Amino acid sequence: MTAPFAKLSFWGVRGSTPTVDPSTWRYGGNTPCLELIAPDGTQFILDCGTGLRMLGNRGGAPSAGASGDTHILVTHYHWDHIQGIPFFAPLYAENNEFHFYSFRSKFLGRDSLKQVFEAQMAVPYFPVDMSAMNAKRKFKEVGGGDTFRIGENEITTAWLNHPQGCLGFRIETPSGSVVYATDNEPGDAKLDLSLRELAAGADIFINDAQYTPEQLASTRKGWGHSSWLDGARVAKEVGAKTLVLFHHDPDSTDRTVDTILKHAREEFESVFAASEGMVITLGAPGERVEAHMPGSRTALRREAHFRARVCGVTEGGHAFEEDTVVRDLSLQGALISLKHSPRLQSELQVIMETPGVNGMQRMQLRGYVVRIDGEAEKGQTSVGVVFTD
Repeated sequence: MTAPFAKLSFWGVRGSTPTVDPSTWRYGGNTPCLELIAPDGTQFILDCGTGLRMLGNRGGAPSAGASGDTHILVTHYHWDHIQGIPFFAPLYAENNEFHFYSFRSKFLGRDSLKQVFEAQMAVPYFPVDMSAMNAKRKFKEVGGGDTFRIGENEITTAWLNHPQGCLGFRIETPSGSVVYATDNEPGDAKLDLSLRELAAGADIFINDAQYTPEQLASTRKGWGHSSWLDGARVAKEVGAKTLVLFHHDPDSTDRTVDTILKHAREEFESVFAASEGMVITLGAPGERVEAHMPGSRTALRREAHFRARVCGVTEGGHAFEEDTVVRDLSLQGALISLKHSPRLQSELQVIMETPGVNGMQRMQLRGYVVRIDGEAEKGQTSVGVVFTD
């Protein structure tokens, strides 16, 4: 029998406001939205930022399990976490059913989430109102410390430190646990403890990393967000298996997030920076977490044949250098055959030699690992890179 597995997909990873400039292309510019397909087929959606539109356009219908419905967990009501709702195509199909979960806001009172739905689609903010949404919708209020079951999965909530309130969620599946704790600022002893209890021993710990430690100690203090350093410290303290840095600042370029990821990996071994399109697979308990990037995040390639020298760091953290051949070259990336297997989202130095009118020419590039595939040829790994400069 095949061991059960869960699939976690990242559809939006940016905080505060969407970005569309080229400098944020690699990690993505859509605001928060994740999808978790549990081993029993239950579909969870975590937050409803602009990434929700892309999820809805995937096939025009949700990937619901045997129950035929989808469960949407909303952390809080700030724009970047709800602004994808009017653009989620499956909400307009009458055969779909959605269950929404979030807290009662002291500013809104009873039926807070339903009010949020109606308000952002009210005249003159949106051209159509809620009556255009034909899918069945059910709303359930939950608070910090609640525990409930959906299918074979147990969901636990916890309050986080964020202006106007925010919930963190822990989803226990037969394949392992996922903790989603975005929009949280360290510094409140009671809520810091709440976060640690929620994240204890998690297989995947998704934590807010919008600011640097320096920003958090000065200009961004009190804004309700965390840093890569705080996430790494919590992950170590509570024995989390893998940390995912999330909610990237709209002013953080891809190179900035690269640097943040590098620093985080110096503090905690298993770290990824959330990237739009990234998929993490959880196997049976005790098995290694697998992460990969889809081909859609890389450019079209053309056949090529260049001798190259590649320097990088292996999954085990060891430096390597080898001579090889670059093939399928594009303006933005390449597929390279290596004997070593570098770490996903690590940096490679690629020096290519190309024949020219004045003899051999050297091209030195910096590459970012977005894909790692095994090859039919024994001992070889296909490594997809995006060139960053």
